[in-house]
Amino acid sequence: MRWGSGLIARLNGKAGRVVVACAVLGLGVAAAAAAQDDGGAGVLKVRLGGDAHQTRIVVELDRSVQGRLLAKETTARSVVVALPQVGAPGGMQGQGAGLVKGWSVEEASGGARIKLDLVRAAVIKRRFLLAPGDGVSVYRYVIDLSEDGLDASDAAVPGAVAAASQTPRPQKVKAPLQPLVPSKKVVVIDAGHGGKDPGALGADNREKDLTLAAARALRDRLERSGRYRVVLTRDTDVFVPLERRVQIARRANADLFISLHADSQSDPSIRGATVYTLSEKGADRAARRAFDRDGFVDVALPGADESVNRILLDLTQRGTVNRSSTFAETLLHRIGDRTPLLQRSHRDAGYMVLLAPDVPAVLLEMGFVTNAEDERALADPDHRRDLMEGVSQAIDDYFAQESRFAMQ
Repeated sequence: MRWGSGLIARLNGKAGRVVVACAVLGLGVAAAAAAQDDGGAGVLKVRLGGDAHQTRIVVELDRSVQGRLLAKETTARSVVVALPQVGAPGGMQGQGAGLVKGWSVEEASGGARIKLDLVRAAVIKRRFLLAPGDGVSVYRYVIDLSEDGLDASDAAVPGAVAAASQTPRPQKVKAPLQPLVPSKKVVVIDAGHGGKDPGALGADNREKDLTLAAARALRDRLERSGRYRVVLTRDTDVFVPLERRVQIARRANADLFISLHADSQSDPSIRGATVYTLSEKGADRAARRAFDRDGFVDVALPGADESVNRILLDLTQRGTVNRSSTFAETLLHRIGDRTPLLQRSHRDAGYMVLLAPDVPAVLLEMGFVTNAEDERALADPDHRRDLMEGVSQAIDDYFAQESRFAMQ
């Protein structure tokens, strides 16, 4: 999912289709299409999942492609696949998982080239391409590796628009194959304030302490599930600049960013939780920072010129905001019976921690520290664990559909 590859255009559902349809009516999409024809964009992201017996590599693309196997040198423990007419601006690389020690994507003559360095000898069980659909906005080129020398099946893969199976040298099967394990989603939890910044003050508690306790409770719940890799922007009472919090999320290749806060109000009778997602003004602010070389957003855009890049950034931002809003509604549904909500509980704002254009993000105000009942609840470990249980269930719901597609 990864930052050297540039932005990931995540356009989901009807909202995403409306964005694309509107863009087609303008000159901008023509420029973006021209950039694709030139191979300026192409590889968006690489994901790995599996175990020491079987490993799946998923290469997310912005176009259809027919991959070509260049090398399957099991003695050299490497696999090389060419993707004709696909760009890889700046190249990409990353650590492996399962049978893959490391991977890289680089531009080569006529397209991109994927190289997989293997931990030990393995065979390609199958390769195929999945088209966009059912909420997934990108093409996915899939490579399945196995340590066992099974004959690859030429049977059609459900949902695939193209398949290219490679028949390995027959070998004796040593043990039954285990099902592929999906790669863990990365969730970044941001405990608001900290250090010299205490945040809002209640009668007996400081916001920075309540948010840190909640962040730890949520981390523990997510890690117990075994389905996520969790990153905290802070795990102690330290000051972390807002820009740094965004950078932590992006460098961790976050799939979701949650910033935890406790609200304040001059009227002590006001109580209830609120969820914020990025406003239009905030999106404009993020876009300006993306084109500022000294800005903290620091994105790598694949277009040939700034006008194309602005179009790609706009499409990506809209997709990200849509995903953020989807999670926000799911979150409110899950916590609504665990804590009071404000009457207008889903709001938008330009908070800096929400500015990453390619990471779905929400800011959760867990309650009002200036309200005696909310403060008492937020300081109670049992209530805090129950509230974070609702947040974790919302995270499970949010990723459930995407996980099903990743396992196809």
